[in-house]
Amino acid sequence: MLADKDRIFQNLYGFQDWRLAGARKRGIWDGTKAILEKGPDAIVEEMKKSGLRGRGGAGFPTGLKWSFMPKQSDGRPSYLVVNADESEPGTCKDREILRHDPHTLIEGCLVAGFAMRAVAAFIYIRGEFIREREHMEEAVAEAYAAGLIGKNNVHGYDFDVIVHHGAGAYICGEETALIESLEGKKGMPRLKPPFPANVGLYGCPTTVNNVESIAVAPTILRRGAAWFAALGRPNNTGTKLFCISGHVNKPCNVEEEMGIPLRELIDRHAGGVRGGWDNLLAVIPGGSSVPLLPKSICDTVLMDFDSLRDVQSGLGTAAVIVMDKSTDIVRAIARLSYFYKHESCGQCTPCREGTGWMWRVMTRLVKGEAEVEEIDLLLEVTKQVEGHTICALGDAAAWPIQGLIRHFRPELERRIAQKRGAKPAIAAE
Repeated sequence: MLADKDRIFQNLYGFQDWRLAGARKRGIWDGTKAILEKGPDAIVEEMKKSGLRGRGGAGFPTGLKWSFMPKQSDGRPSYLVVNADESEPGTCKDREILRHDPHTLIEGCLVAGFAMRAVAAFIYIRGEFIREREHMEEAVAEAYAAGLIGKNNVHGYDFDVIVHHGAGAYICGEETALIESLEGKKGMPRLKPPFPANVGLYGCPTTVNNVESIAVAPTILRRGAAWFAALGRPNNTGTKLFCISGHVNKPCNVEEEMGIPLRELIDRHAGGVRGGWDNLLAVIPGGSSVPLLPKSICDTVLMDFDSLRDVQSGLGTAAVIVMDKSTDIVRAIARLSYFYKHESCGQCTPCREGTGWMWRVMTRLVKGEAEVEEIDLLLEVTKQVEGHTICALGDAAAWPIQGLIRHFRPELERRIAQKRGAKPAIAAE
């Protein structure tokens, strides 16, 4: 269990003052100038040594991503874009940072922006986040008034922070679609290359990072990469915000050490599964886009990138969605299929056509009206969608269905047999 002294987000639940005075009492903006005096290259190297991997879902090494930004300007300014378009179902961590600890993010923007030689940070906030945007805007105004950011600030590095209110589309969580939206265009992913580090916002070098990834940076640099790297497991270091929802006794957000066993996370922080651990049916461990895991795997699996990849799922945003045995598992995945059909931007044919087709088959499977052969056909179609689209929405639509077929195929067959009034060939789990 993570010790209190190692927690980065000390106001996650909003019990303390979120404004500048409260933030300073918690150590935010403490020694920021000394961090900048290390120089951009030293900061990037320290972030690499910390082992921090992006907290937005992909898990790409943060320090390495920062190093892609040009060290010499060709006349174009460089930008940092913070992805606060938290739209993944089950995920509710970044909004707590925006609402209860906004100065951690603003300080992180300055430090990360300096390390990448950026002149400004754009914080793109999901359209539905009203209180979060209000708190961020007030905190940014406080930081300007205190001379912490802006021209001729106390840190000696001119840097602007702009809060942008998005329009609410899920697709804008993809970094290049977010950039398109930020530029005032329809949020549709761009083909890569060129990558944002070469041609990003307004055609300038840009790095897009998740809220949590940026907000933890100043604390890592203050306390040292070795401290952060000592938490968690190799290649899966540090602390992580976990969102636990669904059929648990106490749904919550909690900061914990990477690599904590899933069962311990649920039992210790969420009061356990409703009706006891034996009543568990399945868990989606990283937001709705990753494959679910049955109880047999949940018993022992660890919550980090590599452990979940090894069981054919993913950490994603670390949004743990718990489903007990009262859940209609087929209907639950069909509902997610509808979400991805609805949120597809329609740019790529496999996603535009495939998400609708998969949802329609899932709807028939819920009722048992499909043919047994269609289960394999559905699985084949998910693999034709997966990896064949510009962005990862196609993967996100395919993976929940793949997880369902992988672990709950007997239930699909049982429904079909029951509809026909026959006994299933394979007993359901």
